[in-house]
Amino acid sequence: MGSHRIFAMTFASIHPLYVAKVERKGRDAADVDRVISWLTGYDEAGLARAIADGVTLEEFFARAPAMNPAAELITGVICGVRVEEIDDPLMQRIRHMDKLVDEVARGKKMQSILRAPATA
Repeated sequence: MGSHRIFAMTFASIHPLYVAKVERKGRDAADVDRVISWLTGYDEAGLARAIADGVTLEEFFARAPAMNPAAELITGVICGVRVEEIDDPLMQRIRHMDKLVDEVARGKKMQSILRAPATA
């Protein structure tokens, strides 16, 4: 399963890139952690521990407390590939995370990003 180079990258190396991306667009760094927590079930302490421990993306997702079942609602194109058509489960999870961060950076409403049902 470890055939992709990205699997061996550390979460600690990716997280600051996500934060920089959303901050360049005028969004809050806390939103990055919020969408990652929604996706993976990590709390603030868990994310900080993953960063401090230097876990790879493969380990990060393997240790995720509770992947959100609503992640299957994440659709669209990231790096020229439709996320819903990615066969490798780990790569799909990584691209789901990328897509969520992209949506934060683009200024989408958090309710929409977190695939929350519309309230009437």
